[in-house]
Amino acid sequence: MASDARLKEDLPELTNKLVDSYQTIGTINHLGHCPLPSYDIIISVIEDLKEVIYPGYRRREGLHMGNITYHVGDLIDGLHDKLTTQIARALRHDARVSSDVETCGTEEEIDFDAMGQTMAIEFLHRLPEVRKVLATDVQAAFEGDPACKNLDEVIFCYPGLEAVTTFRLAHELYRLGVPFIPRMMTEWAHKQTGIDIHPGATIGNYFFIDHGTGVVVGQTCEIGHHVKLYQGVTLGALSFDIDSDGNMVRGMKRHPTIGDHVVIYANATVLGGRTNVGHHSVIGSSVWLTHSVDERTTVLLEKPRLRLRSETPDEEISEPVNFQI
Repeated sequence: MASDARLKEDLPELTNKLVDSYQTIGTINHLGHCPLPSYDIIISVIEDLKEVIYPGYRRREGLHMGNITYHVGDLIDGLHDKLTTQIARALRHDARVSSDVETCGTEEEIDFDAMGQTMAIEFLHRLPEVRKVLATDVQAAFEGDPACKNLDEVIFCYPGLEAVTTFRLAHELYRLGVPFIPRMMTEWAHKQTGIDIHPGATIGNYFFIDHGTGVVVGQTCEIGHHVKLYQGVTLGALSFDIDSDGNMVRGMKRHPTIGDHVVIYANATVLGGRTNVGHHSVIGSSVWLTHSVDERTTVLLEKPRLRLRSETPDEEISEPVNFQI
């Protein structure tokens, strides 16, 4: 059946209604202002950074010590230009939102481009140290998963490393005070891997997320060294403080502190800014924890009982489940 061209006659009226809504509902459109950071360019920045962090594993093949300097130099030059522009856009937008005053094109405008370049260069100088930390994360994944055959498998295949790599890069931008972009980066990784790590979290060396899907790490979470999380783990907030006007109080520590050498098993939930998990502790699967535990403590749910219904009528068996961690 051919389409009916007469039905298109209503489209101009629909268009006018939508345009009118841009004035009446102005909170979800960005019109008449300076450009925001480009989502596509930020993703390309992440990919370029991963090429620098893990050369030979990504796009360019045939790399060796004879040509690596040229390759990395070309990437760093491009990253400088991209980051300078995108950070400047983020800074300009943040200043406009914070002051509620248009800052684009005015004579009094701050030199956001210069600020963006300074932050971009400082960030790029931090990449060698980020590589050192990520090398410990790769090692932790290899040592923590008996199914893993070598380090290459971790770098090629593990979504946990993908999410942690993006987090560690975003975290450095977050520490520099770059608005907007760090969250864009980690939410892109969230979409790619199912792992949600806020760029404001603090995470030590040798960090491993096994399997990974559904892991959530909140903004003010502090995680020590040699920590291992399994799928479905939530390190979240227990509640939010409210001020006298009924508004949420921001900037408070809302998420837990996890000590060194802690293992948290699948679907466990640890909540609250005052919740501390002591070093060398184990949090079992499906545990709901809202208070601190001492070091070298194992926290488990009481053993559940399984009900097994046989195919023989009126016969049912109930037995405890025995498991070890």
